[in-house]
Amino acid sequence: MCGIVAYVGSRDSVPVLLEGLARLEYRGYDSAGLAVLGRSGDLRIRKAKGRVADLAAELPARFKGGPGIGHTRWATHGEPSDANAHPHAVGPVAIVHNGIIENADELRTGLVARGAQFSSDTDSEILAHLIAEADTDLEEAVRSALTQVVGTYGLAVLDARQPDRLVVARNGSPVLLGIGEREMFAASDLSALVRYTRQVVHLDDGEVATVQADGFRTFTLDAQRTTKQPAVIEADLGSYEADGHAHFMHKEIHEQPQVVERVLRGRLDERFNTAHLGGLKMDAREARGIRRVKILGCGSAYYAGLLGAQLIEEMARIPADAEAASEFRYRNPVVEADTLYVGVSQSGETYDTLAAVQELTRKGGRVLGVVNTVGSTIARACDAGVYLHAGPEVSVTSTKTFTATATVFALLALHLGRIHDLSTADGRRISAGLRALPDQIAQVLAMEEEIASVAKELAQYRGMFFVGRVRGWPVAREGAQKLKEVSYLHAEAYPASELKHGPLALVGPELPTVAVIPDDELVEKNLSTLGEIRARRGRVAVVGHSAPDVKLADDFIAVPKNEPELDPILLSVPLQLLAYHAAVALGNDVDRPRNLAKSVTVE
Repeated sequence: MCGIVAYVGSRDSVPVLLEGLARLEYRGYDSAGLAVLGRSGDLRIRKAKGRVADLAAELPARFKGGPGIGHTRWATHGEPSDANAHPHAVGPVAIVHNGIIENADELRTGLVARGAQFSSDTDSEILAHLIAEADTDLEEAVRSALTQVVGTYGLAVLDARQPDRLVVARNGSPVLLGIGEREMFAASDLSALVRYTRQVVHLDDGEVATVQADGFRTFTLDAQRTTKQPAVIEADLGSYEADGHAHFMHKEIHEQPQVVERVLRGRLDERFNTAHLGGLKMDAREARGIRRVKILGCGSAYYAGLLGAQLIEEMARIPADAEAASEFRYRNPVVEADTLYVGVSQSGETYDTLAAVQELTRKGGRVLGVVNTVGSTIARACDAGVYLHAGPEVSVTSTKTFTATATVFALLALHLGRIHDLSTADGRRISAGLRALPDQIAQVLAMEEEIASVAKELAQYRGMFFVGRVRGWPVAREGAQKLKEVSYLHAEAYPASELKHGPLALVGPELPTVAVIPDDELVEKNLSTLGEIRARRGRVAVVGHSAPDVKLADDFIAVPKNEPELDPILLSVPLQLLAYHAAVALGNDVDRPRNLAKSVTVE
């Protein structure tokens, strides 16, 4: 997997493809390539391991043509290399592919027996062979090939024998079409299209499209026509610019006060001291019938779900928990009619989360989507949903969407709580706390220099523990995730109460601890944990509200106090800056952490 961009129209496709690939860099990749049709109808391909800029620098001056397809690859089969980079070509056919072909070995064996010769170690090259082997109209050839495939794909195909068109397809890996003035685009991500068009069409799983300069037609694998209505997108080009920041991660951390304002806008009801979430599609009687909430997500979305489950239990007094979506469907889960299931995904395309949503839907579960990307697959697959409105998040590491997701869960908890047993006074208190969040986040961001100083000190160690109790526990988990993603330092999170049940064996001068300590009923117990660490000469950095005794902490990062239920949202922000500045101190590529991709659309 990683990024696809394609163009058919009157202009030279190479600048369009390179621009699109550059916009897709944030998703993470290890190689890049282009295929275009030259003026004489010849198929021209350039691809290489490394960055899009490196590919662009190596292109001959006369490398022009159209239509064309481009790709950035994140290795799933075969190591990063020139040969394994996309596009892959067989005769007049070139393809770019995101996804995994699960029956690749079987298909490869059959193709080799029929005389095919492979030039890469990828599963993707199989598609080029199958399509070329069909030796028929491109549309029919693609459909024929895909009926033999088991697995996921986002696919774009170019055939030198039919120079007026492209064929694209999707199954489990996103593909969208961009509609221009007598020109058409296709991409795996909206960012590749925003410079050229605001009108897009999202393909559904099992759908294929033939794309020509003057329009498109969509159909199923069995050649049944489908009808698609274009949608107008909200994103603008400026959302994908760093605006003077050294990294997108830094920019997006600093956007959080405005992001939280957008999340809250129009959603707080002063009359009844509650939250209004129109996308829930659930009246009060239905909401009172909910007996359990199950939240599903991956990575930071999962940790935001842990925080959300805690908020729902505290405010609404409904049993709630979060689970990694990647594990959910494999344990044959019991799906209950009175449970509200929540699928969380920044991109709305995370394959593991989508698969969990589809399993729930198949079993009759009620599923709410909490996603950032309007029109995304998960958003369309759910019964109802709440959009984050955080704006595009370019850095691979999630920051503003984590905070936006946590804020949405606070709104959901307030809404459910006021329908159940949360008092008017408590509703008013939580509403006031939510309104205070943007200014308080800005106060935390104003402490960046101080946090950066602590980060530089901690970056000298090989790893560290993150600990917290109850409200601090999800914050600790997300903090450890952030640090390991961008700094590559080993980081583990434990409930502070669990430290003495094993992990304390590792504590010493060489392993510091970051402790998340809000001012709540567990302060004294948390201070006892710090005493245990200090007794073993472990370095301690505290993120909290009140500075502990100097004997218990080497560093203290003070966070403004909000309502106890909402404090975890604020406590997460300094840990984002801590991870960012540790990575900068170590000289890492902050926006493109090694081995990671922004939107994980394979298992």
